[in-house]
Amino acid sequence: MTPDRCKYEFSGWQAFFFRARGSLMPRKKTEIKGIHLIAQLADVSIGTVDRALHGRTGINEVTRQKVLRVAQRIGYTPNLAARALSSAKSEVRIGICVPREIRFFYDQLWGGILDEARRVAHFGVQFLNRPVQSLGEHDTEAFQDLVGSDVDGIILTAGNPLRLTPLINAAESAGIRVVCVSTDAPGSRRSSIVCVEPSLNGFLAGELMAKCLPPGSKVAVVAGMLTAEDHRKKTDGFSRTFPQHNPGGKVVAVIEGHEDEQESYKKTLDLLTHTPNLAGLYVNTVNCLPVCRALETRGLAGKVRLIATDLFPEMSALLQQGAITASIYQHPYRQGQIAVRNLADYLVNQLPLPPQVHLSPGVVMASNLHLFRETRISEPQPDIPAPWKRVVA
Repeated sequence: MTPDRCKYEFSGWQAFFFRARGSLMPRKKTEIKGIHLIAQLADVSIGTVDRALHGRTGINEVTRQKVLRVAQRIGYTPNLAARALSSAKSEVRIGICVPREIRFFYDQLWGGILDEARRVAHFGVQFLNRPVQSLGEHDTEAFQDLVGSDVDGIILTAGNPLRLTPLINAAESAGIRVVCVSTDAPGSRRSSIVCVEPSLNGFLAGELMAKCLPPGSKVAVVAGMLTAEDHRKKTDGFSRTFPQHNPGGKVVAVIEGHEDEQESYKKTLDLLTHTPNLAGLYVNTVNCLPVCRALETRGLAGKVRLIATDLFPEMSALLQQGAITASIYQHPYRQGQIAVRNLADYLVNQLPLPPQVHLSPGVVMASNLHLFRETRISEPQPDIPAPWKRVVA
């Protein structure tokens, strides 16, 4: 037998041996996913999982909630496209009531909303946009208009929570799910809130400010409007935290600029005139440019510590120059994106709607400025619809 023949025979025997051995070895386990994993973790049948996820009868409420909790815990997301194509129900309609100004924050919020709206539009979701000009301006009228437009859900920035609460409750009773974004209507029966927890924003700003200043420093807050839950809780959080971390420190004033640049500028000038030893300012809305101008007018830019909120291109130079010490970042784009995604998942897919989604605030300083999307000036701004104009995505 030639060497080549021996090699051939050995190879053939070896192949036979491994084939035979392989038949005795255990097969590789298939990874359990989706409804099979939910059924295993919840210790129920696949049929029970299907009934729980799709809101069908034939399952008790305790078991349903158990299955939904497991689905949420593992981050179960079914195939939206397949579900939308196979669904026989009519198209889902979502109304949007979010301000257009101040553009620095709301452009980013709208960007997340509109990008996600384009994605889910392919799954049979329509959007009716009823933007208001500014926070709290005619939002009750816009909300009522959406309720009367046969929508299945509404995404809302609640500038007037007290006046909106009975309207939200009536909408929820009628089966219209309301998701608040950016600022809340906590006394209402709204289904969900997506935001950076405002008290935490204020806590973070207060601690940061306290550690930037010597003990016994005087500081002030420039808020938008204290009727808005977001602004009020930020102010309260800062006012509680600053003196805890700055012995003898005191918050000497809280002023409301009502998201108006001229009003914010004039009130900040008056504050600086009547409080000559002011060491720091916390601006808890994105409207920080008029406050920066007032500091510049008084020759105090960079001398009075300024902690702002959020980020936009015009802030970049001010952060690099030290006119703004830091800014508390609130992920506006992600807030809009998540609000649309969660509500669409609920309406199309019957996935549980989380009662709250609180994003963790970040701190923007000169050193990490380049990491944030808002500093890319060349990024196109979203085509935000004009107020009261019907837009179907």
